[in-house]
Amino acid sequence: MKKDQVKGKLKEAAGETQEHLGRATGDRSQEARGHAREQEGKVQKKVGDLKDGVDRIVRKP
Repeated sequence: MKKDQVKGKLKEAAGETQEHLGRATGDRSQEARGHAREQEGKVQKKVGDLKDGVDRIVRKP
């Protein structure tokens, strides 16, 4: 597992938590920032997935 995958998953979880907190407190700004952070984490995880796939193709004997 690549570090981008791990960092992305952590950002995704933190963003989801922030989004839910904003929703619970009625803070739309906090909710939006959490959603953005969650999406950023998903993109970073996909980048890690892509790098992992490329490594597997390149290392294939």
